[in-house]
Amino acid sequence: MSHHAVLTETHSLPSATEHIAAADYRRFTDLVYQICGIRLNASKQLMVETRLRKRLKQTGAATFRDYWNFINQEDSHEELTLFIDAITTNKTEFFREPVHFDYLAKKILPDLGRHLKERGRPLRIWSAGCSTGKEAYTLAMVLMESKRARLIEDFQIYATDICTEVLGKASRAVYQIDDIEPIPEALRKKYLLRSRAQHTATFRIIPELRSTVCFERLNFMDERYHVSAPFDIVFCRNVIIYFDRATQDQVVNKLIDCLRPDGYFFTGHSETLSGLSTPLEGIAPTIYRKVRQG
Repeated sequence: MSHHAVLTETHSLPSATEHIAAADYRRFTDLVYQICGIRLNASKQLMVETRLRKRLKQTGAATFRDYWNFINQEDSHEELTLFIDAITTNKTEFFREPVHFDYLAKKILPDLGRHLKERGRPLRIWSAGCSTGKEAYTLAMVLMESKRARLIEDFQIYATDICTEVLGKASRAVYQIDDIEPIPEALRKKYLLRSRAQHTATFRIIPELRSTVCFERLNFMDERYHVSAPFDIVFCRNVIIYFDRATQDQVVNKLIDCLRPDGYFFTGHSETLSGLSTPLEGIAPTIYRKVRQG
């Protein structure tokens, strides 16, 4: 199916005021939950309508019901991906929750770096739910600074998201002037290149930093995560907040399975792992270490 698949019948396009029928909204939200574990309640209906109108327009569907029928056709795999892209939220920023990066640089990397040097292997870190790449490139800057300070010898960053659209942006690594605001001036000078075009103030992450990050699509609902585990550190921040408790438990434990014993796990400041059964011990607010078993 082509990227911009269209329905065979042509109808008038949906009006901006048409609403999803309650039964159809439940179908859409059940499908989102089934595919990626995100539970959307009634308060999200306006957001869902707004985002889906773009897909209706692209496919030529006249109504939300037509679009529902369209994505349930046998050959609709590509449109299903675009549907999930449209629905998922991708809020992110550089140096978001900066205390995490301070703790990483000052408390974790000196010891971990020494340990890895003895074993002669690179530090491996996973940005799980990476969105447009700002977290992954923030980590790359922090780790590159630590490498230059000889705290670590080398590092690799693996970054995943379910949304193909944001992964494309992450790979391009081009950001607007407002996006780079949180990056300290000294790091901007080292790691960003300004576009030569006079009329646009865009910036691109330098090739040396881009080469340290590998972006791939991953769905947290997959039975197994096909990653080259284990990792020394996993960042999964402001992701599990969208899951119900049972899904949180499954996802967090599958992520922890990909973590080395004594490895570190970071969650978002608005998230809690209390009540979940995990082999983690808290070492700082929203920062955990994997406990060695037995």
